[in-house]
Amino acid sequence: MIKPGKNDIKVKIKFELDELDLLQENTWQMAESFGLDTNIANLTGKREVGFYMWDLDCLEAVASDIKETEKNSPLSEKLYLKIKNALDYIDNQRISKKQK
Repeated sequence: MIKPGKNDIKVKIKFELDELDLLQENTWQMAESFGLDTNIANLTGKREVGFYMWDLDCLEAVASDIKETEKNSPLSEKLYLKIKNALDYIDNQRISKKQK
């Protein structure tokens, strides 16, 4: 199991109920993710949840698959963009740390 190090960045995301339902319907795609599927299945959508880069990589793959499967679905596009923005935030933080 991956454990966060001192330089790992955690991003908090709050999923809306409809986004969460869509993710929870697709937890079967997260089977190799060391508990991410269980964490997503247990979410209620009431508060923000923290994710590390490796969690977001898996969620992005799932959201991308959902987006491709459900073409023209604003919900799947919104979910994908929310996860992608979190990944971009981590990338930007890493770049800014390297430049210091």
